[in-house]
Amino acid sequence: MATASPSDWTKLVMVLIVVRCLMMSFVLEAAAAAEVTPWSPSRGGGGKESGGYQYCLSWRVMMVEANNANGWRAVPAPCVGYVWAYMSWGQYHLDVATVADQAAAYAAAIAPADDGRDAWVLDVDDTCLSNLLYYQAKQFGAYDPVAFKAWASRGICPGIPPIRQLFQTLKRRGFRIFLVSGRDEETFRASTAANLVAAGFSGYDRLILRGADHQRGESAVSFKSWVRRRLVEEEGYRIRGNVGDQWSDLQGHFAGDRVFKLPNPMYFVP
Repeated sequence: MATASPSDWTKLVMVLIVVRCLMMSFVLEAAAAAEVTPWSPSRGGGGKESGGYQYCLSWRVMMVEANNANGWRAVPAPCVGYVWAYMSWGQYHLDVATVADQAAAYAAAIAPADDGRDAWVLDVDDTCLSNLLYYQAKQFGAYDPVAFKAWASRGICPGIPPIRQLFQTLKRRGFRIFLVSGRDEETFRASTAANLVAAGFSGYDRLILRGADHQRGESAVSFKSWVRRRLVEEEGYRIRGNVGDQWSDLQGHFAGDRVFKLPNPMYFVP
């Protein structure tokens, strides 16, 4: 019996991907026209009168990822199904992997100095750890601090594989790694540290959370700029790279030599 060659399998996979993409496009367009919900068991059919699939694609790319939509509180109801599909059906993983590959290629071109002060900063939520299951259950609705506290305290967020691989690459290269999160220090320190280890993120240099001096009203840009300033000015680190899913992870002072933005159409953090 003949055995399929690797090239044959590659061709088959490519054909299946093309067929799947065509089916997704067709179903989304049909759902938009009929005002039904193909993706999620509840509200949101991936469409809007002005364009259906195209509208939600533009919203994600040009409004969210390009940072043209500031202050949005929840995924638009017509796009809940689209975001569900994007996050769950493989495209999100491919997009994250593409960014992680770029970051790894950049890191490979840097030779860390012997003084041990070449560093990377990584965000935690939806950079290292995924909250997709939580937001799916909430139908990508507005932020709920009580519900999120209950979720994050369980310490069961899955790791995001491409970023876990990047994390391991950076460690092997000899970079210092700082994980910086807006999670509350007192509430989430233990559960976050345990969750990171369980998800494959062990061996980082420091986990920095929002302490009592930085209350909830302070923006993420302000808090993370303060953290990075201390690392650079007070401790002498050189931030070679900075990875996050929110623009607020990457803006402000001492952002780093290069920043790498991961996709996240689930929520916005100012």
